[in-house]
Amino acid sequence: MTDHQEQPQQPYYPPRPPYEPGRSPYRSFTEPIAAQPSAAQPSAAEPFTTEHGTTIWPSGGHGGHGGHGGHVPPVGPAPAPVPGPRRRAKRGVGLMAAVAIAAAAVGGGTATLVQQLAADPATTSASAPVAGTNVAARGAGTVAGVAEAVSPSIVEISAASNSGKSTGSGVIITSDGEIVTNNHVVSGASEITVRLDDGRTFPAEVVGTDPDKDLALIELKGASGLKAASLGSSKDVKVGDEVVAIGSPEGLTGTVTSGIVSALDRDVTVAKDEDQGQGQRQYDPRQGWPFEFGGQRFNGDTGSSKTTYKALQTDASLNPGNSGGALINMNGEIIGINSAMYSPSSSSGSTAGSVGLGFAIPIDTVKADLDDLRSGGDS
Repeated sequence: MTDHQEQPQQPYYPPRPPYEPGRSPYRSFTEPIAAQPSAAQPSAAEPFTTEHGTTIWPSGGHGGHGGHGGHVPPVGPAPAPVPGPRRRAKRGVGLMAAVAIAAAAVGGGTATLVQQLAADPATTSASAPVAGTNVAARGAGTVAGVAEAVSPSIVEISAASNSGKSTGSGVIITSDGEIVTNNHVVSGASEITVRLDDGRTFPAEVVGTDPDKDLALIELKGASGLKAASLGSSKDVKVGDEVVAIGSPEGLTGTVTSGIVSALDRDVTVAKDEDQGQGQRQYDPRQGWPFEFGGQRFNGDTGSSKTTYKALQTDASLNPGNSGGALINMNGEIIGINSAMYSPSSSSGSTAGSVGLGFAIPIDTVKADLDDLRSGGDS
């Protein structure tokens, strides 16, 4: 037997997979998850490991000597990863982020718009009145809102007669110039001038009077497009309800005061004139119109000719000149025509101001009397 030197065993290198342009045989960590091959169905371009630890290559080779070794990587440097997938991955992530941001912006903008519309009903119409009221939304339930809504419907009335000149107030009830006031404001007047809230003046004439209820209806000459007041219902009024009074006390046009309803159905007795044109009593705004309440006389002698009616009592400040003006609820509706107020006189004979004792003819009484007033009433 001849000795011979055993040749060293050559290492086994499994064949490299075929090169695919633009793709590395090794998966890049930058590839999307969806691009990874399934464990059950390995990619034809990549090796996979069996359950026995044998690495199988697509060409049929396997790692490990005799088929039992671990994974043996290919010899030589691996091709550099192609930057294509990385760029696509970044572009994909950026695109998804942009879409998400845009969706959030649109969604947030829509939500903001909905919230603004829901929170601000005045967006569609800032001057639209609140349902069931005559007051704009921004001023609902406030004295300022009521004053803004109703002041254009309240006028100052100047009545001249042989006895002198007097000043009172009135309420516009039609757009062509019908005005409700007290009978004692225009009683015996030979000339009537009405000044509107905007400063315009119109001559007026008496349409009808009802001395028993101390009511009168006058009409402006040549007026149109006026803002008529909204007439409410006095039967719904309760003691303690907040009210606003608007009139022209002492000739101060458009004066606004506020208070509450102090009592209902007060019996108020006022003087009335039956002898038309013969020494008729003239309303004196400095002293107020004489009336009786609770067995007492206020503002002078009521005389022998008098009438009694049911009235709303209020502590809203009323002074001479408020007669014929409006008593208004917080919905901007007229609930009464101010007719009598007590102002104690000072030693000098001038008025000493309101003491919170005022009365108004209920608006339901006025509405029931309108047809008679329009037909001339008792004048």
